[in-house]
Amino acid sequence: MDSKQSRTAYYFIFITILIDMIGIGIIIPVIPDLISQITGQSLSEAALMSGFLIMAYAVMQFLFAPVMGELSDRFGRKPILLLALLGLAIDYIIHALAPTILWLFIGRVLAGIFGASHTVATAYIADISTPETKAKNFGMIGAAFGLGFIIGPGIGGIIGGEWGPRAPFYVAAGFTLLNLILGLIFVPESLSTDKRRPIILKNMIPFNSLIHLGKYKSVIGLVLAYTLVNLAGQVMPSTWTFFTMERYGWSTSAVGLSLAVVGLLVAIVQAGLTGVLVKKFGNKKVITLGFTCWTVGMFAFVLASNQYLLYFAIVPYVLGGIAGPTIQSIVSNSVDDKEQGNLQGVMTSMVSITAIVGPLIYTSLFAYYTGDAAPIYFPGSPYLLGGIILVIGSIIATYSIRNMADSRKSSIEELDQNFVE
Repeated sequence: MDSKQSRTAYYFIFITILIDMIGIGIIIPVIPDLISQITGQSLSEAALMSGFLIMAYAVMQFLFAPVMGELSDRFGRKPILLLALLGLAIDYIIHALAPTILWLFIGRVLAGIFGASHTVATAYIADISTPETKAKNFGMIGAAFGLGFIIGPGIGGIIGGEWGPRAPFYVAAGFTLLNLILGLIFVPESLSTDKRRPIILKNMIPFNSLIHLGKYKSVIGLVLAYTLVNLAGQVMPSTWTFFTMERYGWSTSAVGLSLAVVGLLVAIVQAGLTGVLVKKFGNKKVITLGFTCWTVGMFAFVLASNQYLLYFAIVPYVLGGIAGPTIQSIVSNSVDDKEQGNLQGVMTSMVSITAIVGPLIYTSLFAYYTGDAAPIYFPGSPYLLGGIILVIGSIIATYSIRNMADSRKSSIEELDQNFVE
């Protein structure tokens, strides 16, 4: 693939993830109203039901992420991505037409299966990136997530408030079909035939591929730290809408605006800062800074007594996002090119595990501490737990990077000794 094709491919992946996140972002502000409309539940009860819906999505993504990664290592990235986009478009239509809560669960199952295409998208980025540009490129993918959360919630808040909670799903379907057409026409394949390999069925089983990667001993600790980062990060998509409506009395439009602000800051930080900071300060310092900012922001959400302080707390929370793509870059550079799909499948699976347990934990905490039987009224309890998890993840990441550096130093000394002998 020449440089022009690489740029085209990169922009397509950026747009793919952007449109995926617009689709998700459109939905977030209207979920409480949609669940209440279908079930008649209160806000606290709807929060818990939302946790189960997110869990259904995450379970399927966990099961299918390694499948997607393995298929893309065999057949190439492009056909798997296009199939996933078609599936997501159909899924959004199901959500829009859902007459009962059961249909919402069916929609979430399909979304989880085809949403596992993020595995393929990140493998595509690994294919077309050099070791020196991976942190920057993964950061730009993080920026696509952020930009999606600028556009999506804003559209969702406006459309949902104007035409009801089902209308945003039709818009999401339209965005996804548009991206499918663009990919079909303009995007080249990133994985050359000489780098493809036969399917290894056991790698399609969750955790098996993780065991296979055990030979990269220093990577496992960073994968765990990356998992904890994402476990903590589940608190915002799981509870932000319910939390802000409950604590500050926000409307659907106000929630959409706040998420748009978060998305704008994420786009600025990850697109403009990640690569620059890594180049200037190195991976370890960037990861440490990221964890510190993220933790401060999380605890600040707990303490914010009004919505102005809440907005202020968003800044350090978003700055913490520089840690994730930096960890991802280190891990990717430690694995052979022929196993990038497998690696991204592992990481997506681990993230999916956090999306299985995280929403249930956080929404249960929120429902318990805002319900009638709550021993104390504490709607910020999910964010307190998220901050504690980030502290643990920071310790593991620091320890793993130190071990990696020590291992490399030992290897160099051993080579020098052998050369002398």
